[in-house]
Amino acid sequence: MARRVRALLATALACCCMAAQAHLFHVGITDASFNQKTGSTEFVHTYMTHDALALLASLYQRQFDLSQPEDEAILRKYVEKKFWVEAADKTRLPLRWVGIAVDAQKVVIYQEIENTPLSKAALIHDEVLIDFIAEQSNTLNVQDNGMIRSLIFDRRTIDQAVR
Repeated sequence: MARRVRALLATALACCCMAAQAHLFHVGITDASFNQKTGSTEFVHTYMTHDALALLASLYQRQFDLSQPEDEAILRKYVEKKFWVEAADKTRLPLRWVGIAVDAQKVVIYQEIENTPLSKAALIHDEVLIDFIAEQSNTLNVQDNGMIRSLIFDRRTIDQAVR
């Protein structure tokens, strides 16, 4: 009986330790691609919900519910400051906020540059969560002409050429 209790306690302790270790990686993934039907370049960003909520709580000292339009607007304002795309002439291409989808694990943000092919993008700036979490690393997968390239953004590299 004592052996079972010890085994049960050891298992419970191991589970607690695993839960504490589960969020060691701070990553964001963005997929960028040209939509032939709409003629627009689309960006789909995915971040961990916990990280996004921790950022907003730190900035505004309150709890957030990203399913509420006013809280989504605050996240939108932050993302629009930290992620942008430049053309070759150094002007920013107009990113339109399409919306978000949120669950307990992830926040998915949809943006697009209307009526603009990906080839117009010369530089991407991605500092989302990087300014808040030192270990944050964001990967941007660029799909262009059937090829996929990945750009990695972190504290040392927040601007990268698309080509």
